[in-house]
Amino acid sequence: MEKETAGRFAVIVHNIRSAYNVGSIFRTADGIGADRIYLTGYTPSPAKEGALYLSKAQKMITKTALGAERYVSWEKATSIGKLLDKLKKEGVTVAALEQDERSVDYKEFVPDFPIALLLGNEPKGIDKRILKKCDAYIEIPMRGDKKSLNVSVAFGVAGYEIYSKIK
Repeated sequence: MEKETAGRFAVIVHNIRSAYNVGSIFRTADGIGADRIYLTGYTPSPAKEGALYLSKAQKMITKTALGAERYVSWEKATSIGKLLDKLKKEGVTVAALEQDERSVDYKEFVPDFPIALLLGNEPKGIDKRILKKCDAYIEIPMRGDKKSLNVSVAFGVAGYEIYSKIK
């Protein structure tokens, strides 16, 4: 199912190596009611409908998504920079889920819709050049020693909060 724009709430999954995390993000996006997922960088993609052969990564996505990859509209974007420019031109607010000195608490964030939530690489975060193209930065306060959550878990926490603010 193709849509021309991101809808009210889209997710950008950039440079997420784990296919299990990608599958989990699909499942959560379906549960939240997200309109679209953009897969960028080296993030693995689900199999195209009717594919006769599944790669190892596609099998992992299918296993954790539990079919959500068939219900959430998605596309593989070759350039995150071009994707962000396109979304912003369409009036979409791009918010990065990233620990940064400019980040606001996800509960305090007041989103402008339509919105695209950008998720990035777990150990390295989102590249500074990409962050410069974002309109907002949000984070989930961490109280433990590790100071981070798994990307799919963080998406669930922040995604449900953002979606709850759609009027």
